[in-house]
Amino acid sequence: MTLLKLDNHIEQVVVKKLVSHGDSRGFFREIVRETDPFFEGATFGQWSHSKMSHNVVKAWHYHHQQTDWWYVAMGVIETVLFDKREKSPTFGKKMIFQMGENDSKDQNREVCVKIPPGVLHGLKVLSSESHLFYITSQVYNPNEEGRLPYDSQLVGHDWGKNVIVAENDKRSFVPKSPPSFF
Repeated sequence: MTLLKLDNHIEQVVVKKLVSHGDSRGFFREIVRETDPFFEGATFGQWSHSKMSHNVVKAWHYHHQQTDWWYVAMGVIETVLFDKREKSPTFGKKMIFQMGENDSKDQNREVCVKIPPGVLHGLKVLSSESHLFYITSQVYNPNEEGRLPYDSQLVGHDWGKNVIVAENDKRSFVPKSPPSFF
């Protein structure tokens, strides 16, 4: 397993470089093994798929207990992570990187990222559409997922113009579950 160290690395965020084996028929790519160091010992709660259009922004979400593993099967997204954990050595740091299909310039988009509890996560679709597959360590619980508005000054991220944002991503919500990361 090859791990990537990206600029402004956030403690406990792991980015796994994926290997594709291709030929004239297409390719095969392994995403996650239960024996991968970034998945080992984890519990499996749910596997989900999100199809999104160009300029869709989904942000800011965070979890008190749940870990997410993201993989972009088609298209390209800008992934933005922000460490909201007050006791973390990387508290307040922001990571920005692209995930998805490679082009001739960037060979580091074919990755899977582990997002620990307490790390705000958001994305913007850069391609015409994108397919995000993600595993979570728990079954979805609306009282465990927190939200900040996509344009929150806490993170201070500029998503650009003409973004498409759901009403849910324009509001704040603090989960009832006690945080395990503060």
